[in-house]
Amino acid sequence: MRASICVSVVVISAVTATASAQDHSYTPADIENGGRLYQTTCSGCHGPAGDEIPGVALGRGVFKRGTSDTDLIAVIKTGIPGTAMPPHAFSDQEAAQIVAYLRNMTVVRTGIGTTVMRGLGDPARGRALFEGKGVTCHRVYGRGPRTAPDLTEVGLTRPLPELRDALLDPSATMRPANRPFRVVTTDGRTIAGRLLNQDTYSIQMLDSSDRLLSLPKRTVREQGFASASPMPSYKGTFTDQELDDLVGFLASLKGFNP
Repeated sequence: MRASICVSVVVISAVTATASAQDHSYTPADIENGGRLYQTTCSGCHGPAGDEIPGVALGRGVFKRGTSDTDLIAVIKTGIPGTAMPPHAFSDQEAAQIVAYLRNMTVVRTGIGTTVMRGLGDPARGRALFEGKGVTCHRVYGRGPRTAPDLTEVGLTRPLPELRDALLDPSATMRPANRPFRVVTTDGRTIAGRLLNQDTYSIQMLDSSDRLLSLPKRTVREQGFASASPMPSYKGTFTDQELDDLVGFLASLKGFNP
């Protein structure tokens, strides 16, 4: 594990590590101390990457019990009766530091991504924001348009730092498979959307109106992927607490509707 963690943001408030708190702010020291506690106490069962217990992937936010920071602090301290997860004599602060490390495990281990300086908010509030404050382009649980990536399993496929970064700087975190596709036809029409497939003779895509199109290549003058995401940045649109709640909702999307 790294001896130090470089963070390019200024931390205004220190961690408030109480089991009743829903929102936790993390400092670099919290993450580093949590990493030490994890390695000495937790890695023997969960493994260095947190993925050696079936159905659990700590670095990707896949847990058997709980989603919020408060839930995880309680599990760390009290254990899970009837399972191999025992209680631990950690203080509230120590348990919160372990959670801080879990939230940042992927970044610490790989150096890829942005260190998370805040915890997860309330998934229920985040869902209300997602459905009611303009995040309307994505499909979740079979509802919504198909032009943007389906987010039903995004909590399994994207680590927590990437979820937050995607809301603040979508183009920087856009994955190759999600790049928007643009076609200009020989009669001058411009069609934007998502590429589904192409072969020698045709291009299949979903246009921006969610229509499935098959375009003969003989009618296509230009084609290519865009480098910028059509998704807007939500920096300034949501408060810090709202961003926490929204990330909490996205992290809870594991392929089934609770």
